[in-house]
Amino acid sequence: MVSSARAAAYRILHRVESGRAFAVDLLQSERVSDLPEVDRRLVTELVMGVLRWRGDLDFRIERLSGKPLRYFDPEVATVLRLGIYQIVFLDKVPKAAVVNEAVEMVKAARKRSAAGLVNAVLRKCEPCRGLSGPEHRRGVGPAGDSSAPSPEALESARRSFPPWLLDRWERHFGSEAAGALAWSSVLAPRTCLRVAVGADAREEIQRQLAEEGIETRIGKYGQQTLVVQSGDARSSELARHGRIAVQDEASQLVAELVAPRPGQRALDLCAAPGIKTAQLAGALGSGVLVASDMSARRLRTMLKLLDRPPLPTGLQLHIVRLDAARPLPFAVKFDRVLLDAPCSGTGTLARNPEIKWRLEPRDLGRLAAIQAEMLRNALGVLAPGGRLVYATCSLEPEENDQVVEGALAEKQGPRLLSRNELTREFPDLSPLFDPCGYFRTRPDLHSVDGFFAAVIEAR
Repeated sequence: MVSSARAAAYRILHRVESGRAFAVDLLQSERVSDLPEVDRRLVTELVMGVLRWRGDLDFRIERLSGKPLRYFDPEVATVLRLGIYQIVFLDKVPKAAVVNEAVEMVKAARKRSAAGLVNAVLRKCEPCRGLSGPEHRRGVGPAGDSSAPSPEALESARRSFPPWLLDRWERHFGSEAAGALAWSSVLAPRTCLRVAVGADAREEIQRQLAEEGIETRIGKYGQQTLVVQSGDARSSELARHGRIAVQDEASQLVAELVAPRPGQRALDLCAAPGIKTAQLAGALGSGVLVASDMSARRLRTMLKLLDRPPLPTGLQLHIVRLDAARPLPFAVKFDRVLLDAPCSGTGTLARNPEIKWRLEPRDLGRLAAIQAEMLRNALGVLAPGGRLVYATCSLEPEENDQVVEGALAEKQGPRLLSRNELTREFPDLSPLFDPCGYFRTRPDLHSVDGFFAAVIEAR
């Protein structure tokens, strides 16, 4: 008999591997949310763990079976990955139980002929010292040092990346930094919260969370950030009532850079699912906020999200479906524009690990062309004296510096704000601005998602 949690994990992994679905979305489906909390945690652990470490798991499958991965049907490969992940990484799961459930799972997948092979491979598999146990999966070693994985663990992490992506990072950042990025990207990221009712309420919200058994600490950079240390903040009453939102600290900082003022007209392009839109609405207070996206499905998600927190009464919010890569239909100019452009997502691989198995080198050029068109269009609706923030969650220069520099070279007037100007305005963020004035975060350096942002002003 296969447990509900492992059966759910198998279904999600199979859907991710056989289509374009994202694990984060599937983990929030009703079939998972209806499970008991302990099972929900296990499903998340199994799904995200297998996707983060898939390259290393496949290496072990080939070594233990003596066969290339292409020999296995997708269903069998998924069962083997699940089994090996539990044996190697989860120190509290009895090996015999893992093997027995895997055999039943492959039979249920109508691959009964592979049951003997699955049994033999998993019985050969042994826990890996330096990888098993929650402290290592989350990057905290016995001494509490999150930056020093064992050589064996680091090699496993490097195997869990496409070689072309690691090669890129080694060229751009150096070998040591590429290894650190790989390591940080296979670890479970922190859960960060944004206090949606204002920075002044942060300590009170922290106290209320503690009463629910959710321990947090103050974020390092964000004025409204809390970092969850224990407990399930997503199921908190505060989350249900829109008083907190789950949002990575770096994502919050990007929206802070927009710095809207009450009464202004603001535009949020590529806004869905609306996390930053809600943050901008709270900061704007009054005025006009236009939020747009080209996906009708994602706009529906955004409408639900924006329904939860009470929006400021003086704010006019307009939701518009449009493609930001086409000329924008607005007759008016905007004082503030946020373009959170669609990108490769290489700064968020810990949260979206399937990206690294789908992304190809040619995608970067294709995305950069779209981003450049979007930025040109966004600059065209920026009012004199207005501010535009161009942002991605990518670490790749083609999508970041090169897009901004190309757009500014084409258009007279807009200029990039300098590091000195930004440091004066955002003193707490000074370590995150590079000499050119670009905002950059990296998971290995700052324990947040990898983001890039350029703050542009129209003259």
